[in-house]
Amino acid sequence: MPHDRSTPTRRDFLKTASTGLAVGLVGRAMPAMAAPDYDLAVVSGDPAAATRKAVEALGGMSRFVQKGQRVVLKPNMSFASGPDRASNTHPSVVSTVAQMCLEAGAEQVMVVDNPLQSAELCLRRAGVADACKGLKNTYVQMFTDRKFYREIRIPQGKVLDRVEVIKEVLDSPVLISLPQAKSHSNTGVSMGIKGLMGLIWDRWSFHSRYNINEALADLATVLRPKLTILDATRALTTGGPGGPGEVVKPNLVVAGVDPVAVDAFGVGVAPWYGQQFKGRQVEHLLAASQRGLGKIDLDGLNLLKATA
Repeated sequence: MPHDRSTPTRRDFLKTASTGLAVGLVGRAMPAMAAPDYDLAVVSGDPAAATRKAVEALGGMSRFVQKGQRVVLKPNMSFASGPDRASNTHPSVVSTVAQMCLEAGAEQVMVVDNPLQSAELCLRRAGVADACKGLKNTYVQMFTDRKFYREIRIPQGKVLDRVEVIKEVLDSPVLISLPQAKSHSNTGVSMGIKGLMGLIWDRWSFHSRYNINEALADLATVLRPKLTILDATRALTTGGPGGPGEVVKPNLVVAGVDPVAVDAFGVGVAPWYGQQFKGRQVEHLLAASQRGLGKIDLDGLNLLKATA
């Protein structure tokens, strides 16, 4: 995968993290969207049951999806591998969220990604299409043609001023992010904010033309999921994003409306490359928090920790 020499690699990530990157939180916190009781729901157990319980703890899917709305789900499903490799979001997490959207009255649920490998093989091997097959008005689609994308401006961008995004995402009122917890050769880890790259056309430019961490923060200013549900039932702790690599099983689902907080919590669920890290040590998460996109420090957040 091509990348700019100025872009941090896995080695840079380890070096920076080990020195304890620490900069004061700058800017405003995310606008108040707190759940009735919890900021983050962290639930252990079977992927489907844990997902459902986590969403219910945040007020239920009807808090995020209104009757008659079109919903876009963005899981990781861009690699031609099954759940055991932990490169893609578990199919049961995706199908459970789709089902909950329908129960809340969604008119249509689109499950989308821009794959890094053969779209046909990804659809077959990731298991998401099969898991969603029986759900009414639910469609799983890979967008591999530029005609399905539309350019938008990024008013607050520091390195990006425009980007081409899947039209379905731009035209739907609800975006729900369903990332897989995994390592990444350029950004250290890949979770919700990194997963937004699967919604754009020219994802390679993030590796070759820009500082990928600042570009991800730019993208996060315009692509704002209403809900992020991190699949940490398995975590690919080395060899990411595609694997193969070491897979551990935290057996967790983490849900919240603050994408930075969800990812920051996710950083702590497993050792990455054999070491423990905190969210503040991940450069794109720090950049996003400095843009006022969420809280990277978890102290003070009201967390539910439960078993499904």
